[in-house]
This record gives sequence, structure tokens and C-alpha cells, in this order.
Amino acid sequence: INILPGSGGLVGQRLSEHPDIRKLGFTGSTPIGKHIMKSCAVSNLKKVSLELGGKSPLIIFNDCDLDKAVRMGMGAVYFNKGENCIAAGRLFVEESIHDEFVDRVIKEIKKMKIGDPLDRSTDHGPQNHKAHLEKLLEYCEAGVKEGATLLYGGRSVPRPGFFMEPTVFTNVEDHMFIAKEESFGPVMVISKFKDGDVDGVLHRANDTEFGLASGVFTRDIGKAMYVSDGLDAGTVFINTYNKTDVAAPFGGFKQSGFGKDLGEEALHEYLRTKAVTVEY
Repeated sequence: INILPGSGGLVGQRLSEHPDIRKLGFTGSTPIGKHIMKSCAVSNLKKVSLELGGKSPLIIFNDCDLDKAVRMGMGAVYFNKGENCIAAGRLFVEESIHDEFVDRVIKEIKKMKIGDPLDRSTDHGPQNHKAHLEKLLEYCEAGVKEGATLLYGGRSVPRPGFFMEPTVFTNVEDHMFIAKEESFGPVMVISKFKDGDVDGVLHRANDTEFGLASGVFTRDIGKAMYVSDGLDAGTVFINTYNKTDVAAPFGGFKQSGFGKDLGEEALHEYLRTKAVTVEY
């Protein structure tokens, strides 16, 4: 293992352009992934695997275990302050349980302890740097300007550090900025869908250029499998979220990248197949 510390713009660019490197894997934003892919192509056509941005949909049906859906839905958004590549960027909640789901989420947020991330009793820590916090505040302002309902949060916490309040938006329409763009922060974006409209919500969930992860909560295993087959994402969680395994291949579709981390498929990213024909 050779660790090369330094900025992505310097060290990462040199790796992308280096003529002796034949394979490069990258985890980060879609724009940077495109830049790396271009550099790899121009330099020596090196093989690339990319794990990029996401706007992962989480669909919650009215026949779910609501307690579990609330608990894991919050984890899907607020885990690691939302700085999680597979965070649930958008929640679709069936109309008949929408209001109760939202009420329960707000009650649980109010119980969250915000503080030192090294304290095991802390539920919610600071964002990774000031610029990111400022970007999140602008993200929330954009949601309000477009007409989404800011139900909770949307502000920095009045204490030292780059703390952002756990935030909840409702009445989010498909065309809105916050419905399409990743926040990479503790912002829950909720849209409702009509009872029984499985195909309609599937269409809305897939109406994104990203396809990293997704989730569905329902007690109907037939419905769960139908939806998981229809979701255009590299990972689908059923009645759980953020549960990965080293044996399960992980990677995105569309502009969330290509190639796999984890599982046997990840090994193939770093192998080549050679055909040898012998006549004797």
C-alpha cells in the first residue's frame, strides 16, 4: 500500500494522468468523476471505476411497519449528519400515512442530542467544514423560495462549530431544486404520493440522473420485489437502510457512476482477462 497525501486537484490529477497507472477507482462528486474519466482517457485510456453522487429515493408505503420506517427513514437521512453517499435524498410517503409519519419524525428530531461527535451519547454532530454548512443553508433557502414547506430546522445551531439543525421539508414537488439535487447534509425532503399508485411513485423515484441507492418499506413482499425490480439504482434496501455487507457488490447506475466496490465483482475491476490459444 502506497498512500499519497495531498489535494485531489494535485495528487488525484497526477494519478489520473500518469502513464504507468492502468486502473483508477474514484469516490466523489459526479463533476469530478467526469473530469477524472476524461483525464484517464486522454492520458493512456486507463480503466476507471466511479462511485459518484446520488439522490437516493426511499418509498414508504402505508402497509409498512411505521415505527421501523420512521426510525430507519431518519437514519437514512441523518446518519453522519447526512454526509453519506447513499443517504435518502428524497422520501416518498403514501398519502394516508404521510401526516403521521411527518409528526413522528418531528417528535424524534426534538429528542436528538446535538454535540461533540466523540461523545457516544451525541446523535448529531457538526458538518465537515464551514463552506459546506453555508452551502446547506443556501440549499434550504432555495427550497423555501420554490414553495416547499420548511417544517423544521433549516438553520445553523447557535453554538461553536459548523452545526446544522436536522431539517425537514414537506410538500416538495418534482420540479424543485431540492427534489433533484443532492444536499449531502441533514435535510429530509418529503413528497407524498396517492394511495395505491405504485407505478406512479416508481416513475417519480426514477426521474433523476442519479442511481446509487434506493429503499422501500412495505409488509407486502410481492410489492417490495416489484418495486425493487423497477427502481433504477445499483442498491435497493427493503425494510432497512444503510445496511451494506463486504460480500454484496456496491455501485451506482446512470450518473452515479459504474463499476463495483465490495463483493467478488469489486475484484474483477482490478483484474484482466487474457485468452491464450495453443496449437500443438
